[in-house]
Amino acid sequence: MNTPIKLAVHGAAGRMGQRVVALAATPVDSANLNEAGNSPRFDVVAAIDHPDHPRIGEDAGLVAGVSKLNTPLTSSWPEVADVVIDFSLPEAIESCVHACVTKKLPLVVATTGLNEAQKEMLTEAAKTIPIVWAPSMSLAVNLSMRVAAQITSALKDIAGGVDIEILERHHRFKADAPSGTALKFGELIADAMGGDITHVHGREGHTGQRTRNEIGYHAIRVGDNPGEHTIVFGMLGEKIELNVAASNRDCYASGALAAARWLCGADGGQSKPIGMYNMFDVLGMSDEAE
Repeated sequence: MNTPIKLAVHGAAGRMGQRVVALAATPVDSANLNEAGNSPRFDVVAAIDHPDHPRIGEDAGLVAGVSKLNTPLTSSWPEVADVVIDFSLPEAIESCVHACVTKKLPLVVATTGLNEAQKEMLTEAAKTIPIVWAPSMSLAVNLSMRVAAQITSALKDIAGGVDIEILERHHRFKADAPSGTALKFGELIADAMGGDITHVHGREGHTGQRTRNEIGYHAIRVGDNPGEHTIVFGMLGEKIELNVAASNRDCYASGALAAARWLCGADGGQSKPIGMYNMFDVLGMSDEAE
């Protein structure tokens, strides 16, 4: 695909939405140039947010801290777009999915903290449109998930056993705990462990001895930390700590843009058919992750 991808960003005025707009609109970044290096990969055709947002009507590029794009921040959906990236809030996801299904727009869902009804809504929507949905858009996080599953498989039957704990750190403004990424780490680790696994969220009081079949989760909220996960594999006499940390939010925005390009077949492939996909699919790791 040599012509720019027509991109709509839902939640464009939020912290992450602004970074998606900024990276998509910056052709000097090699990640936003086509193979010939002479035109941007993305054309931000819509920047969508709540109609009561105080910056509605302002230029989306200026809102995102880059040059003017001549695309206003609006609450209206575009008539034409190739793909949508949603980086909004759980309470806003339903209107976004409805619009994408109605207009048959491929969708990248990067919003976290969804409840079971919202997850089921996405599953149903994936019967109508192609969707990439993952708890984290970060390349490093998804690679670390694969490594965590491999370590678990190697250690699960060792003499003395292995204790696995997941620590996650995020900024003080994060509303959900533990993070969706931590839960996904736990899901993949539990699959690798096999058997009946108990998921324990924090500990307090006289909890008794730790059981062999549990995964512990601990959520830390400090300052402006954009996201850090540490998986501890504790054995008798030694331990492994797998740590993956973001230094800023651009890794998530870049991952979402990569998922959008993948959905559109912009890297030499074909546009993806209707269905539910994840970042393992985007990275060509889906078989390894199973």
